[in-house]
Amino acid sequence: MRPLPSEKQLAFLDWEFGAFFHFGIRTFYPGHVDWDGIDMPAAGFRPEELDCRQWLKAVKKAGATYAIMTVKHHDGFALWPSAASGYGVADSPWREGRGDVVKEFTDACRAEGMKTGLYYSSAQWGGAVPFGDAGAYDAYFLTQITELLTRYGKIDYLWFDGCGSEGHEFDRAKIVRTIRSLQPDVLTFCPADWSPDVRWIGNEDGFAGLPNRLTSERTVYGPDGTPSPEKAFLPSECDCRIRKHWFWDDDEDTLKTADELFGMYLSSVGRGSNFLLNVGPDPRGLLPAPDVKRLSELGERIEKLFASPLPFRTEAGRDGIVLSAEGEAGLARTLVLEEDLTRGQAIESFEVYAALPINRDQRVLLARGTTVGHKRILSFPPMRTPEITVEFHGEDGAGLKRASVFA
Repeated sequence: MRPLPSEKQLAFLDWEFGAFFHFGIRTFYPGHVDWDGIDMPAAGFRPEELDCRQWLKAVKKAGATYAIMTVKHHDGFALWPSAASGYGVADSPWREGRGDVVKEFTDACRAEGMKTGLYYSSAQWGGAVPFGDAGAYDAYFLTQITELLTRYGKIDYLWFDGCGSEGHEFDRAKIVRTIRSLQPDVLTFCPADWSPDVRWIGNEDGFAGLPNRLTSERTVYGPDGTPSPEKAFLPSECDCRIRKHWFWDDDEDTLKTADELFGMYLSSVGRGSNFLLNVGPDPRGLLPAPDVKRLSELGERIEKLFASPLPFRTEAGRDGIVLSAEGEAGLARTLVLEEDLTRGQAIESFEVYAALPINRDQRVLLARGTTVGHKRILSFPPMRTPEITVEFHGEDGAGLKRASVFA
């Protein structure tokens, strides 16, 4: 029996494109790398022009529907006034220690109609609580997660970075139970033994491999905390960067082109995964102008290709579906397939054929593929075809929800 998705997992796949914002104390100390252990005093945190609405307006132009901010990275610096921490915004001169970046971010998400996500590093090398003290660190962890899930309204997505916590013994059952009790509808991205709702694609380059099967092993916990493995429906997400570094740095020369970003979008959303693009706000607390311009260019590319589907009528065929041009055949070059995932991921293989423009009784193979998932975007040489046929093998075709043709 195929693992079935939850309603919130189906909704997550419909979000498709998310924005990641790495922002924190490291923004003010460029040149650092993860786990370098170099001191970054809280006195350096001074985002005097902080404007989270500016961030969200920029990523919305690119097509993003959800946003995630690093509320605590590996350095331990808290972007909200946490009772458990002596290293955060409350210990900085910014707004005389009374500022709260998490509140400004979550308020901005709701004002801009964006789904709200928070990133929390489960490990750290800095801060007041030593990571090596398992009991004390668990208490610290739970206090901070409770603050984040009770102070800022509905949180749609909680993103745990497990980097650096390998070998550390957390009370995972208690942590998972606490999160679910505080916000039952929250989606979680985390390692398999944290009982996630979303899985990592396996790279930080924005590319989903093929086949992209939306099932994987994860651990679930019983009422008594007993862990059990299960095969679950787990949507995949492709996290990546607009520049070389996650946090802002003096690296404008590494800003990706619109073509490169569009290719990453096609290789993530276009292969059934979500696309999570990181942009680093600078020390002012704003997205840099070149990044904003590039985001706008990406949005224009996406809008130009997918704004207006060609008039093709879809009918059931003998082994799949047939798309017939209504009236004069348009110049087609892109086919988008969407699977009905309410019954789980069913499609495992397919072939796409196009009738020739003149010799219409003949057809050519345009594409051959494996999984479809939430969405497959298939490009082929421009062709004025009157008919496109998608054939599935066995019963796989029963799961197709929609097919669209674009110029």
